[in-house]
Amino acid sequence: MKGLADEPTYIIELLEEGVTLDNVIDGHIYEQALEDKSAFVVGDLGVLMKQHVLWQSSVPQLRPYYPVKCNSSPAVIEILASLGLGFVCTNKTEVSLVLDHGVPPENIIMSGVCKQLTHIKHAAKNGINHLMCDSETELCKIARSHPSAKLLLQVTTAPHAAEHSMAFGCSLKSCKHLLEAAKDLGVEVVGVTFHIPSSCKDLQAYAHALSDARCVFDMGTDLGFNMKILDIGGGFTGSEAQLRQVNSAIRPLLDAYFPPLSGVEVLAEAGSFYVSSAFTLAVSVIGKKVKAQDWNSLPIVGLSPNSKPEFLYYMNEGVYGSFGHKLLGNIVPVPSVHKKPLTAGEPVFTSSLWGPSCDPLEQVVERCLLPELAVGEWLVFNNMGANGLEDFNTFNSEIRPPIYYTISMGDWYEMQEAGLSLDSAMKNFSLIQYSM
Repeated sequence: MKGLADEPTYIIELLEEGVTLDNVIDGHIYEQALEDKSAFVVGDLGVLMKQHVLWQSSVPQLRPYYPVKCNSSPAVIEILASLGLGFVCTNKTEVSLVLDHGVPPENIIMSGVCKQLTHIKHAAKNGINHLMCDSETELCKIARSHPSAKLLLQVTTAPHAAEHSMAFGCSLKSCKHLLEAAKDLGVEVVGVTFHIPSSCKDLQAYAHALSDARCVFDMGTDLGFNMKILDIGGGFTGSEAQLRQVNSAIRPLLDAYFPPLSGVEVLAEAGSFYVSSAFTLAVSVIGKKVKAQDWNSLPIVGLSPNSKPEFLYYMNEGVYGSFGHKLLGNIVPVPSVHKKPLTAGEPVFTSSLWGPSCDPLEQVVERCLLPELAVGEWLVFNNMGANGLEDFNTFNSEIRPPIYYTISMGDWYEMQEAGLSLDSAMKNFSLIQYSM
């Protein structure tokens, strides 16, 4: 495989008919076997387009905004910008990245409950006026550094407060004081934002959050503010079923509290929804230990107490690299073993997966069932796109695995028909053919 070499580029592998993502992973594993067996990521750009179509057909009343911290890979930003998404940025680096991809400042929101002054000033300098705010201290900073800002008050929700020792967002009780303070400082408030985490299974939480948001809108209107933006946050996993469940819960509430005739624009922060299933991580097993199984602790259903060993496998990626989200309390999915499908009757063993360091925090998967593996075998982790992936050429290139972007011929033509021209819009990319 060869790409154009005139100048530094990111390569998109254009997959001919019949070539699957598994074929691509096989090819790169073969290449790595000839070199140093480094971990790598494969991104399927066609998934971004498919998820966008799903979003538009399922929740057309919600305008998607993409949180850049979710995955700042250049291909992701370029495609989502071309699709017309808005962006949520947490700092000036993310702001500059999005602006460099041609996103209008009015389509950018700066989030963060405690923003540095330099970042606020950077937003002001670049015409980014929509900022989130949840405290009087933050309000005073914004008033000094960005007096023309248009604020979204970040209101806390019960599920969010219950899951975190430090609740982000202001309570409904404190909103009136914050609105009055903004009025005194001459700072405009234009809306409300809140967040229901995807881990919240009680969709009734949206009823409380939207009711609170309506109250804040009414308080703001009474003080003379033009309240016109509602951001219902993230919490969208990428599953079509989950998206439809959330939609069924919020649609009647939006119709009641924020009907179309009210003129309120409703936004949602669709991060994981777009990118989670688009990226796959392949890692190599670089070490292996065996210890006697203690069957008195955490027995696994389906295995009889006996002398089966427990295996500890060490991988060439850990929590200080691609599995950094594990440190934030997220669960890492159990991987599949590359080219080693489990057959009926094949023994499986209690296993744990670790990163390459000796740090006790490096346990990536605490307990799972796998066939016995040998050093040098490969594990494949799906749904790894929402884990803060960055361009490996521009950030921490020493530890970040390379990202290989792919797109099938079918998805390529669908993008062209939709008016998304990769070869003209994505000037930093080149195309190569990939065949069986």
